[in-house]
Amino acid sequence: MIILDGTIVGVALPAIIDDLDLHLTQAQWVNSLYSMVFAALLLASGRLGDRIGRRRLLVVGVVMFVVGSVLAGLAGGGSSLIAARALQGVGGALVLPATLSTVNATFRGKDRATAFGIWGAVMAGTAAVGPLLGGWLTTVASWRWIFYVNVPVGLAVLLGALLLVPETKGARGGRGLDVDGLLTSGIGMALLVFGMIEATALGWWTPKADFTVLGLTWPVTAPVSPVPVALAVGVLFLLLFVRWEMHRARVGRSALLDLTLFSVPTFTWGNLTATAVAAGEFALVFVLPLYLVNAAGLTIMQAGLVLAAMAFGAFVSGASARPLAQRWSPASVVVGGLALELAGLVVLALLARPDLAIWMMIAPLVVYGLGLGLASAQLTSTVLRDVPAAQSGSASATQSTARQVGAAVGSAICGTALAAGLGWLLPGALADLPHLDPATADQLQSTVVSSAGGVIPMVRAGTGPFASLGSAGPEVARTLADVFGQATGVAVAVAALLLALGLVGALRVAVVARREV
Repeated sequence: MIILDGTIVGVALPAIIDDLDLHLTQAQWVNSLYSMVFAALLLASGRLGDRIGRRRLLVVGVVMFVVGSVLAGLAGGGSSLIAARALQGVGGALVLPATLSTVNATFRGKDRATAFGIWGAVMAGTAAVGPLLGGWLTTVASWRWIFYVNVPVGLAVLLGALLLVPETKGARGGRGLDVDGLLTSGIGMALLVFGMIEATALGWWTPKADFTVLGLTWPVTAPVSPVPVALAVGVLFLLLFVRWEMHRARVGRSALLDLTLFSVPTFTWGNLTATAVAAGEFALVFVLPLYLVNAAGLTIMQAGLVLAAMAFGAFVSGASARPLAQRWSPASVVVGGLALELAGLVVLALLARPDLAIWMMIAPLVVYGLGLGLASAQLTSTVLRDVPAAQSGSASATQSTARQVGAAVGSAICGTALAAGLGWLLPGALADLPHLDPATADQLQSTVVSSAGGVIPMVRAGTGPFASLGSAGPEVARTLADVFGQATGVAVAVAALLLALGLVGALRVAVVARREV
């Protein structure tokens, strides 16, 4: 349920943008704020589960997540939807480490490897099936049902947790609550993701628009945009967080981040890999539905079916990941899976254009899905394989945090790459159209970027703010769709680069794991 909600929104995003009149920055926040809040609180919730009990935390988290889902389904505007997604993020942050640390603390030996494999396969499969379910729900009902569907699932999870899940606790660690650690890590992550998401609207260096928060305005006349300031301060807070965690460990007080875990090589390299992999995966899930619906002209249901190719590949390979891991090694399976993912993305980046035959798009997505199933099913067990059970809560939360940091950063980077590609390619393409005056071309460019391509179907149909284009509308729409396809290729290439970094990390994990056998 938690992982599904990170991907189910993507395919419905064009409908949400249209219904709630969102711009690109708000659309990015709908995707990224969930992951950002998730990431900011995971470390704290892992520690909290160790102290008060993981099942108890699971129950509280599911209740919060269901309430956030209901509020998201009822949202009447961008701000209320983003706030509800934040509440979902809080609930998800309580749930995910509780599930993983419970598995780690409950099972031993071969049973633990099997449980981790099932956990990873479910995670990969639901991440991939999210777009299909989102497309179906949006088509047969409305986008609001992608959130309402969590209510019956959440109630079933609550019943199962109370009846079947044992209560477990972990090592209490030192004294006190690490409030300063929570604040420094949360503020640092929030500022980094804010900077990457808002860079398109506010400017990477030179201000593009006024920025107002809490009644204070950063004017467009300022010498520098708030974006580099936010990024620099975010890095500073994260460095302070690490320094503070070292201090708390030294004086024997509890710390959110157990830095001793990073003395385990497979844990260290595995988390770096998980961050890069999640960034690449969620970057793709963010940009591809926008391309399929707005540029390629598919319905939301059709887009969901195309993206279901990932789910098909993930489920097929996820089932075979454990036998392959027994034959070779979990780390080798992760490397092979990431290589397949990377190959699928490279082909997709090269082929992305609106007139591409559907089967030519599905084929690389199947390859990508096969790799996703293999890598996700075994990455978790590889990261946690050498972690003592007493530290499973902290280790699970750290591993989940790495994934969610990657998810938030991936959506932000990919959205920025898409906007940058459009800003780079659109002026020249529109200047070549003889029917457009410069003022209309400028308006088209800004609207395509701010709507994440949502205006293209309107131009194609001759409706909306550019109905005055008349007979020139179809030609303009084709140009916009072509450029959007090229910009999507740029964004997918960025996602491929992130996955390539993950592959390098996975190779290092495989080397370290082989030395320790």
